[in-house]
Amino acid sequence: QVQLVESGGGSVQTGGSLRVSCEASGSIFMLNDMGWYRQDPGKQRELVASITVGGSTNYTDSVKGRFTISRDNAKNTVYLQMNNLSPEDTAIYYCHALVHILHPTYRYLEVWGQGTLVTVSS
Repeated sequence: QVQLVESGGGSVQTGGSLRVSCEASGSIFMLNDMGWYRQDPGKQRELVASITVGGSTNYTDSVKGRFTISRDNAKNTVYLQMNNLSPEDTAIYYCHALVHILHPTYRYLEVWGQGTLVTVSS
């Protein structure tokens, strides 16, 4: 099986910074596109940032200039550096990955992490 494990969430005051990490493990042939989503109660899960296997990035408008997504392919890890946080950023942040596997068949899997809570207080 393939697993995504997030870490680095926590509580921070407005204007502070956090870096969340997501490490993939298991029978992985290749990690393709990866991304970070977030969700607050009563809201739809939204894509925050994404990164392709080649390193191309995309961000939702509300985090542009504040958040940076990056990846370390050798470590099967994706990061989200979050700066100048505001209470509106409070959410559970989920890692997402498109994983190419070889066993039992040659195919792609869409995998989600368990989420890590980020709380920003005013």
